Amino acid sequence: MSMRILLRDHPQRAIALVTASHSLIFRHSPATGGGPPSASSAGSVQTTSAHGVAAGVPRCIVEFSSVDALDLGDFRSLSTLPIQGTLGLITVNNDVFLCVVTGATRVATVRPGENVERIHAVEFHCLTTSEYDDTLNEDINPYPTDTLSQDGYELGQSHGRREPAFEHPCLALKKLLSGGSFYYSVDFDLTNRLQDRSTGNATFDFDSLDEGLLWNSYMIKPLVEFRSRLGVYEREALDSSRILTSAIRGFVHSITVPTSSISGRSSSSGLPSTLTLISRLSCRRAGTRFNARGIDDDGNVANFVETETVLWSPPGLCFSYAQVRGSVPLFWEQATGLLPGHQKIQITRSPEATQLAFDKHFEGLELAYGAIHIVNLLSESKPGEVELTNAFRYHASKSPLHSAPEKGGSTDNQLLGETDFDFHAETRGPGGYEAASMIRRWIEGSADGFAYYLADQVPDDSQRSQSEKHGTGHKTTVILQQEGVFRTNCLDCLDRTNLVQTIISQMAIEAFLGHRKERAGSDFWMRHSTVWADNGDSLSKIYAGTGALKSSFTRHGKMSLAGALSDARKSATRMYINNFADKGRQNTMDLLLGRLMGQTPVHLFDPINDFVSSELNRRAAEYSSAKTINIWAGTLNLNGRTTGIESDLTPWLCPEVVSSQQNPEIVAVGFQEIVELSPQHIMSTDPSIRQLWESAAKTTLNEAAKRNGSEEYVLLRSGQLVGAALAIFVKSSVLNEIKNVEGSVKKTGMSGMAGNKGAVAIRMDYANTRLCFVTAHLAAGFANYEERNRDYRTISHGLRFQRNRSIEDHDSIIWLGDFNYRIGLGDDKVRKLIHMGDLDKLYSNDQLNLQMVAGLAFPFYSEARITFMPTYKYNVGSDDYDTSEKARIPAWCDRVLRKGSNLRQVNYNTAPLRFSDHRPVYSTFQCTISNVDEALKNQLSLEIYNRRRHELGGNAANRGMDESDDEDLIGYDPIAPGLPPASSDRRKWWLDNGAPARSNIQPPSSNSVPNPQRPPNPFTPTTKPDWVNQPRAPLSRQQSSQSAKSSASAPAPNVSTGPTRRLPPPLLPSSGSTLSLPSRGTLEQVSTKSPSKQSPKPTHQPADPSSPQTSSSIESIKKPAPPVPKKPAVLLSPTSQRSSFSTDVVKSPSSLPGSAGLPPSASHAPVPPPPRRTEGAQAAKRTTAPRDGQRAVDGPVLPPRTGSGDSGPADALMDDDGRGEMSGVGHWKPLRPR
Repeated sequence: MSMRILLRDHPQRAIALVTASHSLIFRHSPATGGGPPSASSAGSVQTTSAHGVAAGVPRCIVEFSSVDALDLGDFRSLSTLPIQGTLGLITVNNDVFLCVVTGATRVATVRPGENVERIHAVEFHCLTTSEYDDTLNEDINPYPTDTLSQDGYELGQSHGRREPAFEHPCLALKKLLSGGSFYYSVDFDLTNRLQDRSTGNATFDFDSLDEGLLWNSYMIKPLVEFRSRLGVYEREALDSSRILTSAIRGFVHSITVPTSSISGRSSSSGLPSTLTLISRLSCRRAGTRFNARGIDDDGNVANFVETETVLWSPPGLCFSYAQVRGSVPLFWEQATGLLPGHQKIQITRSPEATQLAFDKHFEGLELAYGAIHIVNLLSESKPGEVELTNAFRYHASKSPLHSAPEKGGSTDNQLLGETDFDFHAETRGPGGYEAASMIRRWIEGSADGFAYYLADQVPDDSQRSQSEKHGTGHKTTVILQQEGVFRTNCLDCLDRTNLVQTIISQMAIEAFLGHRKERAGSDFWMRHSTVWADNGDSLSKIYAGTGALKSSFTRHGKMSLAGALSDARKSATRMYINNFADKGRQNTMDLLLGRLMGQTPVHLFDPINDFVSSELNRRAAEYSSAKTINIWAGTLNLNGRTTGIESDLTPWLCPEVVSSQQNPEIVAVGFQEIVELSPQHIMSTDPSIRQLWESAAKTTLNEAAKRNGSEEYVLLRSGQLVGAALAIFVKSSVLNEIKNVEGSVKKTGMSGMAGNKGAVAIRMDYANTRLCFVTAHLAAGFANYEERNRDYRTISHGLRFQRNRSIEDHDSIIWLGDFNYRIGLGDDKVRKLIHMGDLDKLYSNDQLNLQMVAGLAFPFYSEARITFMPTYKYNVGSDDYDTSEKARIPAWCDRVLRKGSNLRQVNYNTAPLRFSDHRPVYSTFQCTISNVDEALKNQLSLEIYNRRRHELGGNAANRGMDESDDEDLIGYDPIAPGLPPASSDRRKWWLDNGAPARSNIQPPSSNSVPNPQRPPNPFTPTTKPDWVNQPRAPLSRQQSSQSAKSSASAPAPNVSTGPTRRLPPPLLPSSGSTLSLPSRGTLEQVSTKSPSKQSPKPTHQPADPSSPQTSSSIESIKKPAPPVPKKPAVLLSPTSQRSSFSTDVVKSPSSLPGSAGLPPSASHAPVPPPPRRTEGAQAAKRTTAPRDGQRAVDGPVLPPRTGSGDSGPADALMDDDGRGEMSGVGHWKPLRPR
């Protein structure tokens, strides 16, 4: 189903994907924060705002609704190409891009109604800016994905052509996705094999997708979360619109098998069959050939592929057989090299530290497929492959699945079996690759036991009446299920593996046809071999950059001269791509999967979700915990000597410290000059001596642990760069808490060409805390401190782990090594100070100390106080400093530095080992480790979300929103880390979810009023109480009854419900005086006279802030209140008040409170206004005022007034135009400012 893509530029940029019935609109949040982060800060840790959203994370709004409910008149077409769907949203350089599929070709039909499309064109449209609207319009060549450079261009084709002046930031991603290796289906779940799919229908739900095989899971995740928050009806409408697309990577192809290709078929339909091959490449440890090897701590292996062979025969019989391939499940690496076959293999973890991940891998396979049969095709003559085979066999024998029989089956049938088949040795004879078929006899027993999946469609009588007219009155019945899987591997899991998997697939189809008394002809097997050869080429291009070797034999059944020449060309091309292009391809894969350091995901605005994130941050203590572990770190420059291997290393590795610091969880041992730095050793690394020192250190640690009754240590990982080496030992009990262990090296000698100087680093995740250990050997020489500073900067910025992770991207960092910083004093002066024990004077002249203070090296790092003598340079075997002709100045060359708020350096000392010219240095640390219970966190998140949605009375994921209110809905970004976002008119930072401000404060009693003595700022510390009691004059029984009667007769004011505002009691002024009582913007003037005269009538008018009357009233507020006298009779009944937010109503005198006790004549007579307090005696003279139409002697005509006479309605408003009512105030005179 194709759709349109539309764009609206104003008032805010929006992109809409429109189908015939619905539309999905994307709008970007207005950017109120800073600009895009700089390159230097791209890898920094994100700060979190008050709403749980990382500061600077791009945010946008998504709205899904029917086309009829939208006005798309402001939108214009963004692309003339039909859109097949969206792969999701991604952030590149702090801009949000929407990825849409613009070109796809149908390549397979697994079963009728289950089609698969191959993506050959995508487009990226920016939501944040229009700068990229006119770029990236060129079509991408879908074929040569193996020639992708780091910049996203075709290798070898940029010469002689003009480079574009403006490059689209998603060019490399577009090349990757348009390369022809990505597939999708809108008809069924392509991430699961037939056996694992629901048999009810062919449609699928996003909740059932296998994220390990979904390559756009990172980009589509925000939209899937948005989908989960929709209502049931809207969710079904979104799924039926086919807008959201799920893509796999690998190979999918179908070929038609004529009826004549299979003899003995009993079907009389005469329709051809369909043979489909589906290969699903896992994205959990995705990468290129030399960048992704072996296993990770979660049990995921590199180049893991599930390949399913599907044979559909009319009218509905379906055969399926699955098998897997994957890298050898060990922690191993292989460096690139210019000579094929000479890349050295290195196992990076000890057997004890590997077994846990090995077991996780096979337990996952057993849970998904059942019994497992390992087919190992590694060579038995090549040293590196022999080492892998021996380690593989060792771990398989230790696996819990190895000796566990199948439930209810024979003890001879184990859940984990193994067959070692040296492919190169077996096919080296005259038979060539045809000899590979001999593997059949080794795996035939397991093949028969595993069986295959078989299902058939039979008529469904219960649904035939409803669906007969549509031809869908059938249901799928499972006849047989596959009970096990073959796991095949060689070194790369490409060429040899693909050929053997072709044989296994053929064995399964032969078994299926044999059970049906059918037999496939040569034409069928030729088609079968062709599709398997295409599969091998496609998978090989993804992993190695070229097509598969030996594909000529797989395709034609024999090896020709042209095939041999093709293999030689492919090998040379692989060497070039693996050495010079794989880095760029790896970075592009990591960008697609969201695994680069500093990469920020797209945040979809949802008020409920923002509230949940904020609550989770506030309640982090409920699902997270912290504990303290001990770390020992030590360094020793061996001066190229091996005599100390047999020495007792206990004083250094197990020093006499407090008991709490003994037997630490992590031990980091660093060596320098582990070999003599000769030209021969500089150009190559010899691991044999390092392994001897590792063994000696492990023996010393375990002997001390045994003496103390502690558990043993295992070697987690080690690394070496010529003379520098680093080994990490951990207790066996903490292995399950350590993940993502990686190592890296950086050369600094000879401008980065030689490894005589440089660093080795190992990082890990201990629970949820990131640790990094670095041992370094910096430039030598007394005056070369600037070069040592450059070496530090080179290592700190240039050393990279996987996914572009640097040293600074960790919570705790420990540097240890021979930094070669000297003491800036003469030899005699230094030796004299050492003899005097004046370490402070020496340290004040220490080069490293001075460079750190100046910020030129190791900024923000710390070092404990040095309490030991300089560690360099000693005469070997003695405690005397250098007495040779060179007479080296003693210095603290060997140091241990730390960085991290969760690190505390406890001990810092040296050990008395004398077999080198350096003294070993060690330090102990206490490190606080955070541990997050993800299951509990997810459960708490769901509870908070459901409760918040219930409180708001619905789901806020897809509410209609006025575009003019977007800023208020989304809020502003904080101006600085740690501060909440700024407030808007509708959203306040101190209120959750932008809720309106509501005060529920009530006075403690009816006589309580706010204390005027309290400071205006409520946060100012004070001892004054919040409330004070204001005494009120008690009312007599008669007055109370009159008040109740007048209150009952008064009409109810038309205001919102709320507590009645209480005014302070009026005063009893003397005759002729006036009292001004302000009341929320109104001025109330009351004139009191003798009872024999006319009673005063209260008049209410809106206050004018600019009038002098208002100013004087405001000034009167500041004066202290006079004493409360006895209330006059005319004011005994309370006055009915309206809310200050509504217009006051002027009633007739008969309805006014207080008029009940007056004579009728007095209540209806006009009352002159009270004189102003400031006018004094002149106010008594002004007793008349000009009537309507007359001019006053000393002033202009008074404007008409309303609501003052007795002729108007009782509820007339003061701003009503009632000129006839002015007859009752004809003798009034306007007030004038003096």
